[in-house]
Amino acid sequence: MVVLLLCSGLANSLQSRAATFDVRNNCGFTVWAAAIPGGGLQLDPGQTWSFNVNASTARGRIWARTGCNFNEAGRGTCETGDCDGVIQCTAYGQPPNTLADYALNQYNNLDFFGISLVDGFNVPMEFSATSNDCTRGSDAPLISTHFSCPGGTDYKVVFCPSKAIAQMHIQNNCSFTVWAAAKPGGGRQLNKGETWTLNVKYQGRIWGRTNCDFDENGRGKCDGGDCDGLLQCQTGPRAPCTLAEYSIGQNNVDNLDISLVDGFNVPIGISPTNTSSKSKNCRPIKCAADVNEPCPMELRDPGGCNNPCTVFRNDQFCCRSNICEPTNYSKFFKHLCPDAYSYPLDDATTVISCLTGTSGYNIMFCP
Repeated sequence: MVVLLLCSGLANSLQSRAATFDVRNNCGFTVWAAAIPGGGLQLDPGQTWSFNVNASTARGRIWARTGCNFNEAGRGTCETGDCDGVIQCTAYGQPPNTLADYALNQYNNLDFFGISLVDGFNVPMEFSATSNDCTRGSDAPLISTHFSCPGGTDYKVVFCPSKAIAQMHIQNNCSFTVWAAAKPGGGRQLNKGETWTLNVKYQGRIWGRTNCDFDENGRGKCDGGDCDGLLQCQTGPRAPCTLAEYSIGQNNVDNLDISLVDGFNVPIGISPTNTSSKSKNCRPIKCAADVNEPCPMELRDPGGCNNPCTVFRNDQFCCRSNICEPTNYSKFFKHLCPDAYSYPLDDATTVISCLTGTSGYNIMFCP
C-alpha cells in the first residue's frame, strides 16, 4: 500500500508540474515570439526563449509576429500577429498568424496540442513534445490532427523548422485500378502494378480512391475517398477512406501511421525503403484485411466501410469534446487492422518512427 501511494504521488506530481516550452527562431529573419500565457520576446535567427506554463492551463497559444517595431517602453506595431501594440502580449494576436494551441492536464490527465490555421498563416511552425517519451507533434503550413501527451510533458515550438524531404513510393498492388490521392500532392490514376513517386515534407495524407470517373479536364467523382470531384486533390477526402498519414523531420524523426478514423475503402501498407534504419520502432505496418466484407450494415457505404462519426455524428464517436473511449465499432476496426488507428484518441503504439533521412517509404494499396 505504501509503495502504491508513493507511485501514485509521484505520478500526480509529474502531471501537476509546470510544463516548459522552448521557442526557437529557425528563420533567416527576426521574429517577435508571443505567448498567452507567457508574454513575448524578440528572437533573432537562432535564438531560443524558454518559459514555464502552469499545469491545467487551457486555451494556451504561441505564435510568431513579423515586421515589428517597438520603442523602449515596449510599445509599437507588427505587420502580422500584433497583440494590442505591446511586446509583452496579454491578448491574442491579430490575423494572419500561425498558431500553436494547447491545453494542459485535461481529460485523463492528458495534454492536448496542435497547430491551427484558423487565424491564417504567417510563418512555418513545428510543435512537438520533448519529454515523457511522447513522440507526437505537428507542423505547419498544414493543419494537423489532434495530438495528445501525458500531463507533465515539456514542448518545443520552432519557427521555420528544417525542411526535410522524404520520397513516397505509392504503388497499386490491387487487382483493380486505384486513383491515388495526396494532400499535398494532388492525384494520379494507378493501374495494377503502377507506381507514383512523390517528394513530401512537413505533414500530409495519402489515400486511394475507387470507382472513379473523370473527364478530360480532371473533373468527375469517386465512390470512396472523393476530393470535391477533382483528379488533382486540393482538399482532404470524403469518408470512407483508409489513410496513410505522415509527419517528416520532427526531432529528426519521421512518424507515419495508418488511420481508419475516416473509415476504410482500400487495404494499405507502409514500409521504410531503408530497412537498416536504427530508429526506434522503424518497421512495416499494414491494414491488409478486407474490412468492407464484414462491415456492419449501418456503416456500409458504396465507397467502403464508414466511420461511426460520419454516420451518427455524436460526441461518443467523433470525440468533439476530447472525451471518448473505444466502442464496439472501433474494436471491430482494431480487430481486423491492429496496426491502424481505430478512433481519434487511440493509443500511439501504431505509429512507426524512423530517422529522418531514411531513403523513403513505400505506400502500397492491397499489400
